[in-house]
Amino acid sequence: MATADMALVKPFMEKLQDSICDGLQVLEPEVSFVEDRWTKESGGGGRSRVIAGGQVFEKGGVNFSHVQGQNMPASATAHRPELAGRSYQAVGVSLVMHPDNPYVPTSHANVRFFIAEKEGEDPIWWFGGGYDLTPYYGFEEDCREWHKTAKDTCDPFGKDRYQAYKEWCDRYFYLKHRNEPRGVGGLFFDDLNTPDFDQCFKFVQAVGNSYLQAYLPIVRRRVDTAYGEREKKFQRYRRGRYVEFNLVYDRGTLFGLQSGGRTESILMSMPPEVSWQYNWQPEEGSEEAVLYREFLKPRDWINA
Repeated sequence: MATADMALVKPFMEKLQDSICDGLQVLEPEVSFVEDRWTKESGGGGRSRVIAGGQVFEKGGVNFSHVQGQNMPASATAHRPELAGRSYQAVGVSLVMHPDNPYVPTSHANVRFFIAEKEGEDPIWWFGGGYDLTPYYGFEEDCREWHKTAKDTCDPFGKDRYQAYKEWCDRYFYLKHRNEPRGVGGLFFDDLNTPDFDQCFKFVQAVGNSYLQAYLPIVRRRVDTAYGEREKKFQRYRRGRYVEFNLVYDRGTLFGLQSGGRTESILMSMPPEVSWQYNWQPEEGSEEAVLYREFLKPRDWINA
């Protein structure tokens, strides 16, 4: 049984960024990811890869970072007060893809590893991550396949794991001030450090490697769907919810900003065009109304 080891996790995260970018790049023959390497004054750095103005993706980014510091930020110690006074290292891959076609959903994924250390005491470490889907127009087939891939990924690690992390995802990606979910969910987990480092690391590898398997078939199925200004307008409106969640609730965004992280990379997740309309309501019987009525609520998607 291996002890928690950053030297094992970091190379996997770097390769995961490469493989995800390669898989997404296949869909964009004319526009490429642009890489921006950066360093953090307190230690570490990362590689931000962004694509924009493509045939499929209006904007997207896949970030790798390995950062360190002498004190955990408030967003971390509020959640786990035992971390106060410890130095830390954090490594991970985080991505958000915003397609141009409103019938293709936005997707988000991340996997991460934290280790906090203090002289004379055992290190505190954990993994976190997951992925979630945010459609603008709902298709049960897409949601079912997305969640089936998530379940197939989880099942070798325990038959109850998918349901637990699916429900956690539904709770986490929820806009309390709107009383609505951000999307149709997927997987979310945090503070994972049992039964041991080996098993936790294998699970995180499985989650990271399954993202393309979950997302690419949906993109290919919907990318050629015809749309007009009505659909784009609704997409921009719903993207506003994405911005609200990331700026108000998202732990990763708060951790990055509070720890003095690179703002451009942290806010890479923001969509390129967003709109807010006062007290907007969908027309009864419209496709937009169906999204609210049938998709923006917790459901058993596997058996939909």
